[in-house]
Amino acid sequence: MGAPIEQGGGAATEPLLVLAAGELHAVLAPSAGGSIAAFSRRWRDGRRRRELHWLRPATASDLADRNPLGMASFPLLPFCNRIRDGRARFEGREIRCPPNHPGEDSPHPLHGIGWLRPWTVEAAGPREAQIRLQVEAGSAWPWRFSAHQRFTLDEHGLSVEIAVRNEDDAAMPLGIGHHPYFPHHPGTRLATATQAVWLTDGEVMPTQLARAEPVEALIRGIELGRLDLDNNFTGWSRRALIEWPADVHGPARSLALEAEPPLDHFVLYCPRGQEHFCAEPVSQCTDWLNLAPRFGPDALGGARLAPGDSLVARFTLQPDWA
Repeated sequence: MGAPIEQGGGAATEPLLVLAAGELHAVLAPSAGGSIAAFSRRWRDGRRRRELHWLRPATASDLADRNPLGMASFPLLPFCNRIRDGRARFEGREIRCPPNHPGEDSPHPLHGIGWLRPWTVEAAGPREAQIRLQVEAGSAWPWRFSAHQRFTLDEHGLSVEIAVRNEDDAAMPLGIGHHPYFPHHPGTRLATATQAVWLTDGEVMPTQLARAEPVEALIRGIELGRLDLDNNFTGWSRRALIEWPADVHGPARSLALEAEPPLDHFVLYCPRGQEHFCAEPVSQCTDWLNLAPRFGPDALGGARLAPGDSLVARFTLQPDWA
């Protein structure tokens, strides 16, 4: 085994996995929904030891509570974002997913199942780890499936691979992705190219697809303090560049988020006044199963996974600094 460590701060002590490569470090919390707990750069500045976080780090209390919403990033599967009222139908089977957000009074469950369950460590080394999840069929998701995550760290960045296998005897729908939280310091900028944005109702559920101003602003690149968004985007270029100015946290720096198909959709959660934002690589838009009669696959994404088949998604976080 590689580098498990213990993190105190609660009734239980939770094992963590630490990856290190050069100045980059990643901490994984398998029991907290298969999450990334931290991704940082550690270096010497004269006589000082410094640390700069590329993702919002989990606190000791969140780790002790196994709270995925307090982690740096967590997996999204077997669906991303919300399903309206937790109800959908796919090839004769009914989905009846209950509300699952501990801090939000909403009838629309979100982020799937994987983030709410502990994952098992299959292998761990100094720079690589693999964790696994097995899910039995139930009313919330009436298909049996398994999932793997492989994390690989080198001096250039962190690579994440997610794979889901249909272990059931019937085809199942599938969405897959990750939910990273990035620090939102004054002057933070984001640039990425998409083709359209899903406009939403008061419950953050998609209503229509449009090439609205957020699309153009993100193509040009925009200071995030000017935005207040929680929207899905289609036709994503699968690359986003985040830039932070020199400040008390460290020198001028940037991070490239790059993904591979089927992560062709992008979610930006950027609430005004918050100290973090989320830029999420995903394979389907919110409520894609219920929107399918009105919109095509390019607008919705999502996959049909036959029995025994697997879907694999990969993305990387590549930081750069002066």
